[in-house]
Amino acid sequence: MPQPPLTFENHNRDVMGLTHVYPVVSRRAAGVSIGINLNTNNACNWACVYCQVPNLARGSAPNVDLKLLRSELDLMLTEVTQGTFMQTYVAADLRRLNDIAFSGNGEPTSARLFEEAVGIAIDALRVHALIGKIKLVVITNGSLALRPNVQRAFRAMALVNGEVWFKVDRGRSEDILRINNIRLGPGLILKRLAAAASACPTWVQTCMVAWDGAAPSEAETDAYLALLQQALDRQIPLRGVLLYSLARPSCQPEAPRIAALPLPWLEALGARIKALGLAVRVTP
Repeated sequence: MPQPPLTFENHNRDVMGLTHVYPVVSRRAAGVSIGINLNTNNACNWACVYCQVPNLARGSAPNVDLKLLRSELDLMLTEVTQGTFMQTYVAADLRRLNDIAFSGNGEPTSARLFEEAVGIAIDALRVHALIGKIKLVVITNGSLALRPNVQRAFRAMALVNGEVWFKVDRGRSEDILRINNIRLGPGLILKRLAAAASACPTWVQTCMVAWDGAAPSEAETDAYLALLQQALDRQIPLRGVLLYSLARPSCQPEAPRIAALPLPWLEALGARIKALGLAVRVTP
């Protein structure tokens, strides 16, 4: 039976039947993103309440079959750029390849061979003549940004139109614990953020959600904005903020407590971010 088209809501990662590589139609990319999943064990060192990964477990990525990753990425890029993939699975107005993105089912930088995997992605960009035409993105919680191998990978990405999307959802420790299920203070966030941004162009990515029917409080948003201001005060070279809310249901125990925020609320927060001097992209 033919697979239904991919949409912003339908992120069927099995449409190509591959292990590490999958295509999605991305809201933020406004087109097709080729995802790389290094966390095939559904393990992450965080457990964000909005995470859409089923059976999420605490942990790191398993060993990665680099040969398989290379062959799958080559196959996917060939199908997207030369085959019928776009016509078969993607609406006409979204038939644009935007990026290769390390995201998947957990924290990608936790993979022992993360640097080598990034090297394979860079090789694939060269082979398919895509350097400078599409982006190479790592979507990360930033927890391992200080590791030497992660720093080397980020620096290599910077040479091929790479970007880091660094998760910062809240500004106070208690809010971070509630939303990301991790004990973390703003000082360490800023240290990691500085390390990422010094190695590769970096965007802050922020998911704001309603909790028990209520939008984040003024104190909560003030603390978040204060963290961004501190980053600017420290001259951390941020590209801007990617601000969004829920698009698909969470698979975490907290799912009944959270909901998407309306676009006007997001736009109002986006205006406050912009007033700090940061670029902002709002995605409902």
